[in-house]
Amino acid sequence: MTNADYGVLNPVWAGGAGARLADDAAFVQAMLDVEAAWVRVQAAAGLCTPAQAAAVDAVARAERYDLAELAQRTPDGANALIPLLGMMRARLAEDGAPAGSGAALHRGATSQDIIDTALMLLLARGTGALLDRLRSAATGLATLAREHETTPCIARSLTQHALPTTFGWKAASWLSALVAAGRRLEEVAAALPLQWGGAVGTLASLEQFLSTSDSTADSAQLAARLASELQLADPQVPWHTNRVPLLQTGAALGAVIAALGTFGTDVLTASRPEIGELSEPREAGKGGSSAMPQKQNPVHSLLLRTAALGAPGLVSTLFTAAGTAADERPDGGWHAEWPALRELLRLAAGAAEHADVLANGMVVNEPALARNLALGGDAVLSERIATVLAPVIAGGKPAIQKLVLRSLTDGIGLRQLLRLEISHADLSDAQLDRLLDPAGYLGSAVRFTHTVLADYALWKESWLSHN
Repeated sequence: MTNADYGVLNPVWAGGAGARLADDAAFVQAMLDVEAAWVRVQAAAGLCTPAQAAAVDAVARAERYDLAELAQRTPDGANALIPLLGMMRARLAEDGAPAGSGAALHRGATSQDIIDTALMLLLARGTGALLDRLRSAATGLATLAREHETTPCIARSLTQHALPTTFGWKAASWLSALVAAGRRLEEVAAALPLQWGGAVGTLASLEQFLSTSDSTADSAQLAARLASELQLADPQVPWHTNRVPLLQTGAALGAVIAALGTFGTDVLTASRPEIGELSEPREAGKGGSSAMPQKQNPVHSLLLRTAALGAPGLVSTLFTAAGTAADERPDGGWHAEWPALRELLRLAAGAAEHADVLANGMVVNEPALARNLALGGDAVLSERIATVLAPVIAGGKPAIQKLVLRSLTDGIGLRQLLRLEISHADLSDAQLDRLLDPAGYLGSAVRFTHTVLADYALWKESWLSHN
């Protein structure tokens, strides 16, 4: 039996793209990719031979290494790159690689260069798949917002019935947060930087080597070529003591998870049987109970909430590590970043997958929306009533508030109480009907929905234009 993290205790991302794109093998492959790319850059600059670069490429395959052994040896140097380099050089010797191949490997670099850059690669690869699912979820929410832009429902404030709104505006509100978070993640993903600074961020070893070589390339050119080879941004200076790139990425992933968490939490509430406004799509093998066959558990929305509960601590870890970083390489803070950042990527990727299924398969129960809106009776229009009728009722707003309270405590319809207080000359039955119609007190909900849909359309146009 191999030691592996399959996600048995992490149902948000288990079995999804996050599990595959951010597992140990993916990270090890990212480190190998950085090392191999650096030797190819050296070969192009005449600092080593193409044969040496080819030899390093041949050993830069994660499947050639025992990851359990690598993990066991990782504590010896407090990072996985140190034992991995020893294993790579052993493979070079086994393969009969050209002399000098081992010297070209890792030349002028340090563990932090490789690990930080590998994390950037892991994020670049993971956010691509994540954004695809996030955009699909946004498309589903946009469809719901359009279809229900005028569907009245009850808005809830502090768990209680508040005022009428539309389900379209609720869906558009979820969409608005998702669009904002998605845009920010796109910006961060497009600027993920190479880290290249050598032992203490001066590239002294590389500069020394270049000074004795026949190559005309300088260290800035080599770093730029490496960034291009890896399809990362070239920051032109090392960021080994500046952890803002990781903070920006972690915060962007956290924002995605939070936006989806709000969506999931609202669906969880609305899918309670006694509310019944929403239900998750019925899928074979999904949402079953081990003991109660009649149950259909809302697993997608539940896992969105699970991710939202887990993410803040991980983001906090990144900020704590950055804010307490010491010297040219932190004593523990750097190490604490790795699992936190990887788990944020996994949670965001998993949450996006569940949100995609939920947004594109959720069932809206319009009769339940109408039923729950009616539960509060005419009292849900009390804000409107107080504004409109204060001038024509003795005592003004305080008197209306007393009528509302009497209606709620004595079980007498507010319409009936108003009718007793206001003459037909001041307010006809037809006028009272219109006043107490929830569909007439939706404010700017439809306009807001259209605004969000227009913003979503711009975002969609931008991502389609880049594909």
